[in-house]
Amino acid sequence: MLKSHDIPAPTRSDFMTAIDKSRLQGLKVLVIDDSKTIRRTAETLLTKEGCEVFTAIDGFDALSKIADHQPDIVFVDIMMPRLDGYQTCSLIKHNKVFKQIPVIMLSSKDGLFDRARGRIVGSEHYLTKPFTKDELLGAIEAHVGK
Repeated sequence: MLKSHDIPAPTRSDFMTAIDKSRLQGLKVLVIDDSKTIRRTAETLLTKEGCEVFTAIDGFDALSKIADHQPDIVFVDIMMPRLDGYQTCSLIKHNKVFKQIPVIMLSSKDGLFDRARGRIVGSEHYLTKPFTKDELLGAIEAHVGK
């Protein structure tokens, strides 16, 4: 028989994890990237945190998914065929219905020019690939629910 002193007391981090998860529960996230690996990685990490994740392979695919699902936040790769991340972000930010959705740029490049260009088209944040779980969740925490 277990006694109460045999069960470890919850730590502060246990409570924080529960709070963070409840905040992300049901959050709709769209991940746009032509790399299947990046889409799957982000989807797996975010689904485990309770998010509802949608993916798109390029900007054109993403535009219909934004209209259909109305995500709370969008992660978009810069370098994609047909409609790149800058163009996709610009279209989102120039649409009166969707312009309030935070857009996070994803890139394997970490240059000042790329970051500046992302800001010019309206992105709120910039993550360099490969990103960590903490970077992904930190971007969401910083920009959703403001």
